[in-house]
Amino acid sequence: MIITPVKTEVFKAKQNLPVFIFKHLPRVSDGSIIAVSSKVAALWENRIFAASDFEKQIKKESSHYLKTALCYLTIKDGMIMTNAGIDKSNAAGKIILLPKDSYKAAAKLRGALIKKYKVKNLGIILTDSMILPLRAGVIAAAVGYAGFEGVKDYRGKKDINGRKLKLTLVNIADSLATAAALVMGEGAEQCPLAVIENALVKFSAKTKKAEIKYPAPQDLYYPLLQNLIKNN
Repeated sequence: MIITPVKTEVFKAKQNLPVFIFKHLPRVSDGSIIAVSSKVAALWENRIFAASDFEKQIKKESSHYLKTALCYLTIKDGMIMTNAGIDKSNAAGKIILLPKDSYKAAAKLRGALIKKYKVKNLGIILTDSMILPLRAGVIAAAVGYAGFEGVKDYRGKKDINGRKLKLTLVNIADSLATAAALVMGEGAEQCPLAVIENALVKFSAKTKKAEIKYPAPQDLYYPLLQNLIKNN
């Protein structure tokens, strides 16, 4: 698998994202996946608010939220996030929300880019930073994706010793998002795009948004999440 970051000019609010990507990435191979910063996709939709609206927008964007000493711990679109994914960095004194519907944004972007690149198989991942419990530093997650299957199911298959697997699901979308974010950077790198080639994915014209969501009561961390869910 090869991942190549794409350095660009600064993307501005309401700018045409497909045109912007095509300008900085004039060609891709069939079967590529383009990772795109969710902040850029949000600016495409002009999801910008005054910094004074920070807490108001966190509560509005979240299905559940709990204020902690460092931030709001929230659940948005079935994912645990800090501050509902709302970003203050590189926002010129304002705040930038996530796209209104990250899966629809990814699908819309994919449709436009398939026409420009004239390819059949193309994946899009909208990436955003996230923090794992009890682990230092950020990784990345796919807040939305399109064009490929985001989860590989091993349940019912056998391991090398013939033992049948009962629970194993591989999170392809988030794994690719993290790999891409490693070369895209988190600071002033100015690389909001990355091209992933030769990824072991199954391309699909339709994305099943529910495939990557896991029921809270069955989740490994549910005992730790109960206060967050029950308090809202």
